[in-house]
Amino acid sequence: MPPETAVTPPDQAPALSENERARASGIRTLRKVAPYLWPADKAWVKRRVVWAMIALFVSKLVAIGTPFIFGRAVDAMGGDGVNPLALGAIGLTVAYGLGRVFNVGFQQLRDAIFAPVAQRALRMLALETFEHIHRLSMRYHITRKTGGLSRIIERGVTGVEFLLRFLLFSIGPLILELLMISVIFALYFDMWYLAVLGVTISLYVWFTFQVTEWRVKLRKVMNDQDTDANQKAIDSLLNYETVKYFGAEGREAARYDSAMEQYEAAALKTSYSLAGLNFGQSFIITCGLVGVMVLAAVGVQNDALSVGDFVMVNAYMIQITLPLNFLGTVYREIRQALVDMGEMFDLLEQPAEVKDAPDAKELVVTGGRIELDNVHFGYDPQRAILKGVSVVAEPGEMVAIVGSTGSGKSTIGRLLFRFYDVGDGALRIDGQDVRDVTQTSLHAAIGVVPQDTVLFNDTIRYNIAYGRDGASVEQIEEVARAAQIHDFIVSLPDGYETTVGERGLKLSGGEKQRVGIARTLLKDPAILLLDEATSALDSETEQDIKEALMRVGRGRTVLTIAHRLSTIAEADRIVVLEQGEIVETGTHDALIARNGRYAQLWHRQQADEMVA
Repeated sequence: MPPETAVTPPDQAPALSENERARASGIRTLRKVAPYLWPADKAWVKRRVVWAMIALFVSKLVAIGTPFIFGRAVDAMGGDGVNPLALGAIGLTVAYGLGRVFNVGFQQLRDAIFAPVAQRALRMLALETFEHIHRLSMRYHITRKTGGLSRIIERGVTGVEFLLRFLLFSIGPLILELLMISVIFALYFDMWYLAVLGVTISLYVWFTFQVTEWRVKLRKVMNDQDTDANQKAIDSLLNYETVKYFGAEGREAARYDSAMEQYEAAALKTSYSLAGLNFGQSFIITCGLVGVMVLAAVGVQNDALSVGDFVMVNAYMIQITLPLNFLGTVYREIRQALVDMGEMFDLLEQPAEVKDAPDAKELVVTGGRIELDNVHFGYDPQRAILKGVSVVAEPGEMVAIVGSTGSGKSTIGRLLFRFYDVGDGALRIDGQDVRDVTQTSLHAAIGVVPQDTVLFNDTIRYNIAYGRDGASVEQIEEVARAAQIHDFIVSLPDGYETTVGERGLKLSGGEKQRVGIARTLLKDPAILLLDEATSALDSETEQDIKEALMRVGRGRTVLTIAHRLSTIAEADRIVVLEQGEIVETGTHDALIARNGRYAQLWHRQQADEMVA
């Protein structure tokens, strides 16, 4: 048996402030995204990133030169100054137009070159998240709400897309352009222009960052309310029938509206703070623009600058004003994208409770012998479910596990399929501890017909074929006949192409169960686990299915978890559980003759069926 995992003591490091946690989360997120943009084993990705950066640099060079050409065109039209480009006013105007066209052209070329890189990163992250969610344990999935989980993934992937698009092609280009304009102001004009520009940008960035940090907290509250409202909506829709049974439509609507009311309040605070942020940004930018223009106007009055220089300064300021105004929105969204991506990466860092051992081998099924050796287990460490259970199912045997509700019989099935690991003891298949083999090979060897069969919202054919990838039409129909559902399917207007609806709601309980049995038969496993497999069937159909399962079970080890005892009377051995312990073991006849707990359960069910 593998050694028990040591419990890691709580982190004793001093608690970080909220801003420090946000900054650390942002840095972590950027580090995790970076390998998708510069993967070690994908040379084509690196080439595209380099060419995109070259196109970006060229577009900024053109953008910086365009206002200079515009200023010389103004001077040429006024007959003022020397034209260094030896072009007339018309030629300079045409050159100005070409400059704007080339600027846009190189920006679009940059986007086109980088698009496959961004989409690949998005796809790889989405796939990694999807695969990781499937690796997480059943314990995690039954404690998480599907609606909230889907929102975390949706916002995280959207955040990645936004970050790639704007961080690289908005913030980066803006910084490059500001540096170039700063050099021009310092060299072509004087340091006062650079000083005004520097103070303006510093104040703008400081104000934007401070207010945005505050707004992020408001957005976090808004996101939490949005997630809560979405969870309530999905939970209500998934339980549509229950809502109808209890006439609770009004209650559900009120519950949903209450969540939306709290979302509305948080969204209003976010909108009000946005208005204040936009006004403050506009005020700072306008003051800087006026300051630089006053300096230029004084220069023109003193004949130190030409009218074209005045126009050029104005063009440069307007050129950086527009992206600076946009910077507020971009920074806010990038900050929020980092928060959303942080939640997604938190999900990716959620450890899988059940995972393959480093040296795990493929399960080799030679006969299908199942052995539970003194198994102890509890979903909660404070509450034991199984208390030293030992059971052996020899190859080809049918062993039934029965007991009252809560006795732990279904738990044995979950441990066999390794949805959970045993707390103590061992569970072996042909002498191999299930913790020492790969989960893929273990799952391939076991076919499960659960108590509540859940179907995909697709066709009957798709749901049956799910048992074996690439199954032929003949194989699908053969197992449908074995599960006593073929005649029903062909009687439907669309036959096997009939859509079953969300979770199979268009089919009755018995029909869903038979589809589940058919797809398990198609899997053709070495071990068959039947978890209340005929619980949703009427007595006549139950007998037909029982015979079919008996035929299919020949040559296989069958573990049957049963509530309806009439389905397991022919079992080779019956194990009776009570409160997590085995109280009786034997054949049906032997246990009836013993007149113990099994006999009590049997007689009670027989009496109930006679009354019914």
